Amino acid sequence: MTPRRLRPAAGALAALLVVVLAGCTPAGKDQNPVDPSSGTASSAPGSDAAPAGDGAPTGFESYYTQDLAWKKCGGGFECATAAAPISWDDADSGSIDLALKRLPASGDRKGSLLTDPGGPGASGVEFVGDAKSLFGDPVRESYDIVGFDPRGVSGSSPVRCFDDARKDESLSKDFPETDAGLADLRTELKAWADACQKNTGPQLATVDTQSAARDMDMLRAALGDGTLTYVGFSYGTQLGATYAGLFPDRVGRMVLDGAIDTSLDADEISAQQAVGFENALRAYVKDCQTGKCPLTGSVDDGMAQIKDLLDGALDDPLPTDSDRDLTQTLMFYGIALPLYSKANWPLLTQALTEAIDKGTGTTFLLLSDYYNDRNPDGSYTGNSAEAFRAVNCLDDPGNPDMAFMDAQAKQIEAAAPTMGEFFTYNGLTCADWPEAPVKKDFDLHAKGAAPIVVVGTTNDPATPYVWAQGLAKTLDSGRLLTYQGEGHTAYGSSNSCIGDSVDDYLVDGTLPAEGKTC
Repeated sequence: MTPRRLRPAAGALAALLVVVLAGCTPAGKDQNPVDPSSGTASSAPGSDAAPAGDGAPTGFESYYTQDLAWKKCGGGFECATAAAPISWDDADSGSIDLALKRLPASGDRKGSLLTDPGGPGASGVEFVGDAKSLFGDPVRESYDIVGFDPRGVSGSSPVRCFDDARKDESLSKDFPETDAGLADLRTELKAWADACQKNTGPQLATVDTQSAARDMDMLRAALGDGTLTYVGFSYGTQLGATYAGLFPDRVGRMVLDGAIDTSLDADEISAQQAVGFENALRAYVKDCQTGKCPLTGSVDDGMAQIKDLLDGALDDPLPTDSDRDLTQTLMFYGIALPLYSKANWPLLTQALTEAIDKGTGTTFLLLSDYYNDRNPDGSYTGNSAEAFRAVNCLDDPGNPDMAFMDAQAKQIEAAAPTMGEFFTYNGLTCADWPEAPVKKDFDLHAKGAAPIVVVGTTNDPATPYVWAQGLAKTLDSGRLLTYQGEGHTAYGSSNSCIGDSVDDYLVDGTLPAEGKTC
């Protein structure tokens, strides 16, 4: 059992797993507001620079007017470092670094497009390295595609907790759903909290989503744009919606793909995500059983066989071709990750075949390591696990009442019999967190914002389709665009209908038709 809901990493990154593991496994500016009635931009986008210090809070003008020293960093990209205040409530709090990377526009430049891949904890700097394949040609011609690591993430004054060895140990641990197991779980989570506080310091209190959204407004001005053009994936949709709620008059053309419904609390998020993964796993099993598949019988039979594997790994971890065994928790990650992209379903078949026929877990271990950003030598390429905890505990720590969690666990496991137990007891994650949650002070409806395109995939495991429906309804100017299919997020990883619809909006200001489904 894992105490945290599964991190919604960007689906486009997960799709690269096929390439990554192929050799490792045995046998992937000012933008003008759009008139919703016409579905077209009121005028063509311009490239007028934002006024110096445009929108800066009093005392923070120097951050808004800073010069970004861009330097070539290979492959046609440019990199820079921006300064941001530790606290947007205190101009004298000192500063932190924000890492930036951009792919300059290849044609008639309209401005900058900021993007975030999700998490919280995923690196936007790493993500933008794939911009040439993720963003359509018209978008890359028109905009500098700018990725950034949000505060506390990777290259941006990162949250630090355990060392690699202790982190490795923790991410592999199993905690049975018993009184003793839950007590051990809380002890382990407190160890995380204590280590994060010790090794990160005061900044741990300021890595919340609202602060990151304020950073984005500062970056908008420093990049010279009057309004923000933005594409956010997964958790990046929460970041974008938060920005819209804080700065509705500065929203340019915004696309939120793989949406998180900002009207839900953390416990509702966990419960609905459990069902999302259950449904995605059922779709996989149904597809698997049409070909060469280790799962026999009906779809229900196949789901039961996967459940038996997970239950068995709790008492008897599977051996691998390394000196590490595959625990139940690691098997769960290995099952969940391929569900982010249908292109990776064959890897799940390979892992299941290996586990069922040979009783080994090498492929599952590779998949779980990819999810956790673990290198073969035991080091970690990022701090996604640390940032995930730190950001979520500030945004919404969940309900730590044991009676509530016991009751919710029964409901979750009834709705998601195979995957549900990995989404229970969410409130324990932040029960002993050293920093208090941040009060929401933005408008969920983003009243007055330009139209915001919300993209949802009908069988998205990590951000269920109902969240896209909910966010599009919550945002006053939301416009839902639906991809009928499997996987997490759609732009850059689904079909030309989605791609062209998003490109047309970002470049020409043409909104997708109401209710459009691809």
